[in-house]
Amino acid sequence: MVSQLDKTNVTEIIYPDSDSQPMADNTLQFRWITTIKTNLDWLFRQQSDVFVAGDLLWYPVENDHKLRQAPDIMVVFGRPKGERGSYRQWLENNISPQVVFEILSPGNTLTEMAKKQLFYDRYGVEEYYLYDPHKNDASGWIRGENQLEILDTLDNWVSPRLGIRFQLGEPEMLLFYPDGQAFTSYNEEKQRAERLANKLRELGLNPDQI
Repeated sequence: MVSQLDKTNVTEIIYPDSDSQPMADNTLQFRWITTIKTNLDWLFRQQSDVFVAGDLLWYPVENDHKLRQAPDIMVVFGRPKGERGSYRQWLENNISPQVVFEILSPGNTLTEMAKKQLFYDRYGVEEYYLYDPHKNDASGWIRGENQLEILDTLDNWVSPRLGIRFQLGEPEMLLFYPDGQAFTSYNEEKQRAERLANKLRELGLNPDQI
């Protein structure tokens, strides 16, 4: 006689969409997270199979809801754009994020960041970038044959996956699109748009009609 598993005894595993932690601890960290995320959105706006997310929980292994990380920014090639409550890798053709960014705050600890690096190494991240905007200190890791290997410097480094260039300097790091244009924040874009609109008005043109 074959016994059947009583479905009422099967506990459904819940994968929370939130870890109850804030995305950023301060305005500087928040500015950097949003600047990188929005510029990467723009860079890959015409590629339907590139998914960019900020502060999204990534679960790499099915049936383990405690094994997770929420990169400040992650980029996944080979997955469609769209809304997600979390990134459950087994539902995404088992494709792990290839590129992740972490923007440090003064509250981050060495132990916390070491655990994150081990997680990214173990679960297939190809490029890992870490930036401390308070100290203007940046590091990067690229996947070698068996593990993530630290780069000697990020200055003038070009990401193999993203095609963007890093430039170290003062007062902060700069990032550039493949065509050489610099990443800009929302405020910088708004100011640029306002200057252009004023210039058009000086020429007798209505910017709202162009």
